[in-house]
Amino acid sequence: MSEEKKTEEVKGHEPANKTNSVNVESLYAFKLGMTQVINEKGEMVPCTVLQYEPWTVSQVKTAANDGYEAVQMACRPRKPTRSPKAQQNTLKKAGFKAGAYFVREVRQKLPEGAAVGAHISLESLKKGDAVKATSTSKGKGFAGSVKRWNAGGGPGAHGSTFHRQPGSSGNRTWPGRIMKGKHFPGHLGDETTTIRNLKVIDVYYDDKVILLSGPVPGGRNALVRLTKQVAG
Repeated sequence: MSEEKKTEEVKGHEPANKTNSVNVESLYAFKLGMTQVINEKGEMVPCTVLQYEPWTVSQVKTAANDGYEAVQMACRPRKPTRSPKAQQNTLKKAGFKAGAYFVREVRQKLPEGAAVGAHISLESLKKGDAVKATSTSKGKGFAGSVKRWNAGGGPGAHGSTFHRQPGSSGNRTWPGRIMKGKHFPGHLGDETTTIRNLKVIDVYYDDKVILLSGPVPGGRNALVRLTKQVAG
């Protein structure tokens, strides 16, 4: 994201509580790409680079009022002309002059200092933490059974007329239909995907950058949810 765009967005958002910060169990960041680093053992480790942008608590849900506990957060202010009035009224208490492009909710026991307008702290994640990453995988359009489901296909020789097809799919007179769950061609990707047991290689708090071991689902600028995993 360019510095000019960042400056424009900051003007539309003035946090209601500039001093208070909250640590949460799940953090959201934007995927930038991949790189590699050398660890203490001299091994080359592939890493995903994530950019953290300021998130603000927009609503605190309690068991008494909502039936469960959760922290709702918002990021990237919208222009007033592109914000629905309902969202403008909801986020006004959090310091947004209009709506927000991203509003997410984390269900957890309410952390200390949770209040509307508080900042979500990047220090929620630390070097060495084990996390799971959830995002929307890249959409790859319509694909056949061989690519979509890794089907075996037919012989590869020139004389064969059966190469990359799904094969037989029907039944006999009984039950006389195709069974549910048969692997057919269709839309590949564009699904919510989670990868577990990823390690936080490092966190650069000044630059608001997170280095995560291994690949993370989604394309560049995809929103990724990082959730701490309990050891064991």
